[in-house]
Amino acid sequence: MSSTYGKIFKIATYGESHGTAIGVVVEGCPAGVDFDLDFIQQELDRRKPGQSRITTQRREADTVQVLSGVFEGKTTGTPISMVIWNEDQRSKDYSHIADQFRPSHADFTYQTKYGVRDYRGGGRSSARETAARVAAGALAKLLLNDLGVTVQAFVSQVGKLKLNKDYKELELSLTDSNAVRCPDPEMAQQMFDYIDDIRKQGDSIGGLVSCVLKSVPVGWGEPVFDKLHAELGKAMLSINAVKGFEYGSGFAGVELLGSEHNDAFYTDDEGRIRTRTNHSGGIQGGISNGEDIFFNVAFKPVATIMQEQESVNQEGETILVQGKGRHDPCVLPRAVPIVEAMAALVLVDFYLRDRIIRHK
Repeated sequence: MSSTYGKIFKIATYGESHGTAIGVVVEGCPAGVDFDLDFIQQELDRRKPGQSRITTQRREADTVQVLSGVFEGKTTGTPISMVIWNEDQRSKDYSHIADQFRPSHADFTYQTKYGVRDYRGGGRSSARETAARVAAGALAKLLLNDLGVTVQAFVSQVGKLKLNKDYKELELSLTDSNAVRCPDPEMAQQMFDYIDDIRKQGDSIGGLVSCVLKSVPVGWGEPVFDKLHAELGKAMLSINAVKGFEYGSGFAGVELLGSEHNDAFYTDDEGRIRTRTNHSGGIQGGISNGEDIFFNVAFKPVATIMQEQESVNQEGETILVQGKGRHDPCVLPRAVPIVEAMAALVLVDFYLRDRIIRHK
């Protein structure tokens, strides 16, 4: 079972949702990086459960403990191990599905592939695994901060409620000012009320998380299989509940003519080559071109709902299954730091790869 990601800046996550702990080992981080534990904890706090009534009420502090790879506040160049202890497991909430397959969950495929599964919250297939990614992604962000590269995600759509503004028109600093993590306060309130109503119905809803990567230098990415957008797509599609990824003009670009879609080059007042439009989304030929990189990530409605649904058990018998316990009615607010973390991991890996092959 693969639990690793990256070629130079590599991470390996471990642990289960209702096991003793979850964690991550980061390999390939350069020595001498200032290790800001408070920042890493801050990023984990953005993802942790129990933040508001529209998120799961599981109570986890998600306090990270560093086991290796850091000395006197700096990385040593050796593997960095971080662990997050599970504190609020309620495994009994899942005892009723020990031999049942929940609709749209990994239960059936996991059981068929491995012949055994941890039914307590899904084990390794649980979204709780993403806390380890956020810890590693926070470290990647620290490296990017030193380079002046920023990663900013936000909720842009919940169900049919959609921000009809370009990201450049939004005050992205407001993203974390509300429980939904939408940078438009008025729309954020509408989204919150809608999610809360869905929660009361025992149902769930999906939507979009948008992300903007600023000040990425020209040249990150590879022109064939390891295209920058391909790796971003893989990283995003590896997140639980993600069903789609688009960057730049995305699917809307099919409605444009080539003469409308092409990004014309020009030289700005500082002598830099720029593009007048950015339908390419900051990536051309799989390589960053210096413009903003922006993309959308589509999340499905959370599969666990508090309504009865028809399913089957391991014997193939028809049953009715109903969710119990504590679950998010909408994953989007807590998905924002996860999207940022995976984007940061992709960028740092390409940054380190670029340092190796640069001609000057």
